[in-house]
Amino acid sequence: MSDTRPVTLRHAEASLEAQLVPGAGLGPRPGVLIFPTIMGRSELELGFARRLAALGYSAMVADLYGAVGLPREECRARMMGLLGDRALLQDRLLAILAAFRAQPEVEAGRVAAIGYCFGGLCALDLARTGEDLRGVASFHGLFTPPGNWDGTAIRAKVIAFHGWDDPMAPPAAVTALGEELTRTGADWQLHAYGRVMHGFTNPAAADPERGVQYDAAADRRSWTALEAFLAEALA
Repeated sequence: MSDTRPVTLRHAEASLEAQLVPGAGLGPRPGVLIFPTIMGRSELELGFARRLAALGYSAMVADLYGAVGLPREECRARMMGLLGDRALLQDRLLAILAAFRAQPEVEAGRVAAIGYCFGGLCALDLARTGEDLRGVASFHGLFTPPGNWDGTAIRAKVIAFHGWDDPMAPPAAVTALGEELTRTGADWQLHAYGRVMHGFTNPAAADPERGVQYDAAADRRSWTALEAFLAEALA
């Protein structure tokens, strides 16, 4: 018997299908929404969701593309389409969040969002809308600001887990993120791991020539810090 169930919704012209993993325990549980990497919803993120469910959270892995299991080239094309229209992306994120909050297994007022790579940008963009979330976490995420919510106060607590040698978010981008989060009044923190590249939570990441490499220590340390962050944010 599967431990997941689908959550479907439509946004724009896309039919999206997220997967919910209910948290251990009776009644609605605090919720953690998970935004996946460029490759879309996969067993990697479902594994993270199951770990969160074991901690007592109801977790849902989002579908951002309206399809799963696509070739990398198609995933990149769909990601670039959303990055080229950040307002559309943010509206999609808000629609997915609303669907998550509506699930009976989720305590709607106690919700956080996390994301990996492209999903890390998504988690940050959800916070940038000013949405009343308890917290957001970015793992080796992209930090490029959207430019369409300048001046909006960020109400969510923010944490970013970052590999210092990640070529997709060089030191200047890290500094810019800190300055942005300070301007918006966010309660924020940054965990930067030395000699660590992009994709450090994904055991299949193994392309150091492109700056992409799994790192077991950073994976372990970031998850431990996430558990502490969620315990505080969702208390």
